[in-house]
Amino acid sequence: MIPRTQPKQPVILSKAQNLSISPLSLLRDLRATLAAFVLTSLPLFFLLLPPATQAQPAKGKVSGTAVYNVTRELLAAAPKRYYGSPGHTDAEKFIKDHFAPEEKAGHLETDAFTASTPAGMQSLRNYIVKFPGKKDGIIVLGSHYETNYPLKDTAFVGANDGACTTALLIEIGEYLRTHPPSGYSVYLVFFDGEEAVKEWSHSDSLYGSRHLAAKLFNDGTLSKIKGFVLADMIGDKHLDIDQDANSDPKMVDLLKTAAKETGHAGAISSDTTPMEDDTLPFHQRGVPVVDVIDYDYGPHDNAHPDGYHHTPEDTIDKISAQSLQASADIFMQMIVLIDQH
Repeated sequence: MIPRTQPKQPVILSKAQNLSISPLSLLRDLRATLAAFVLTSLPLFFLLLPPATQAQPAKGKVSGTAVYNVTRELLAAAPKRYYGSPGHTDAEKFIKDHFAPEEKAGHLETDAFTASTPAGMQSLRNYIVKFPGKKDGIIVLGSHYETNYPLKDTAFVGANDGACTTALLIEIGEYLRTHPPSGYSVYLVFFDGEEAVKEWSHSDSLYGSRHLAAKLFNDGTLSKIKGFVLADMIGDKHLDIDQDANSDPKMVDLLKTAAKETGHAGAISSDTTPMEDDTLPFHQRGVPVVDVIDYDYGPHDNAHPDGYHHTPEDTIDKISAQSLQASADIFMQMIVLIDQH
């Protein structure tokens, strides 16, 4: 991705011992008292409603520590995941192994395609894991899993840039397996080919998302997507999520609401830099999207003009379970909020 540039109760006095009070006056007083009681008790009444009538924050349903541990496992299994490498194949196997039950049930789709790139024809694969819901519609959660191709001959492993977000989707899938969606279906999409092969441009980037957006448009699935939430670089120890100007404004509002409702309002930055990311091909086709990205990653100095982004310093010690917990909470709450809209 790149930036584009308890209420007080009334006291009810008994008048049964004062026989000098007229029945009409007593009736008027009783009616007034009853009305006051009802009005002051309404807030308490609504507070006592069963939990099913209120939106409950989806906090702690996915463990940030578990996401961190899966990130570590992915980096051990496939530290380098650029196109055509053994690590790319290992990363694909890592994802598919975690979703073996879904594959057996026919709910894991491999979207294989060939892309023309500056490094020649590349065989790429998106993975779509489907968790059917009870409402007609789809919520997409996405991440890219491959590493930067131009950095293939360096020590770059992309702990924040691809690994931890892949791990986040895997752990969300673990939760959805035992807690199927009660609203819209949820699709987890692991994108291939987000990174440029040579230099970022409209043609050299977003290979997987451009392919899948076109495919889903052609088969009619795209119109069923109620919201697409993308995870990118959200493991940073100093979590500061941008309000992407290339995202749907209503989805950005839902993002801020999700952060507030889960106690992570401080994780949302005031930065509104537009981003070019895997949301873009879907946004251009009218899908409500939001790119959940913390582009400000690491220190900025002469040695690191873009921080740790696209450098060998993007390692697991630069991310935290705490940030991944905040991100997991926000993503789970986004499912709740999109279901309500």
